[in-house]
Amino acid sequence: MPLRPQSDPADDDGLEAAVEQAIDACSGDLRATIRALILANNYLENEVAELMKAVSHAYARGRFQTYSG
Repeated sequence: MPLRPQSDPADDDGLEAAVEQAIDACSGDLRATIRALILANNYLENEVAELMKAVSHAYARGRFQTYSG
């Protein structure tokens, strides 16, 4: 039985290469890879929250113009 499920190359879009790169960066340790990805995701979620706050404050103060098409 293969270790990895077979994927359709048309649906890949570089995802498999990114998966391999992440695993290689953690020396093949899958738990370390998952841990690193969770930490990266948490960091990015915090960044998005901070940016949303900054945009909200700018919008409330009239410094942010909406696009009206």
